[in-house]
Amino acid sequence: MFAFERLNVYSDALDFVDRVYISTSQWPKTELYSLIDQLRRASTSIALNIAEGSSRTKKDFAHFLDLARGSCFECVAILAIAKNRKYLNEKEYQLFYETCETLSRMISGLKHSVYER
Repeated sequence: MFAFERLNVYSDALDFVDRVYISTSQWPKTELYSLIDQLRRASTSIALNIAEGSSRTKKDFAHFLDLARGSCFECVAILAIAKNRKYLNEKEYQLFYETCETLSRMISGLKHSVYER
């Protein structure tokens, strides 16, 4: 098992990706190559940057964690657009938003712990 696979934030990011794929499969097909694709790529990027960054130096890992956190922010913006377009109801939006907040905090905590090692 790779070290990143033991990280809760990585596991939670994978769960987030799964939820995004399930939700976006219900969105209008006209959004397939725009909002759906963008949200799927941004959510996937969170887990991918955590995984890839873990194989690098501390400084590089911190940079990859910044990228992962940036992808959380990107997801928030896309989710707001989706809510405004009525692809998500308020409850779905809030659940996704809270997950993004949690992932962002976890990534920040991980970045802080990287520098303590």
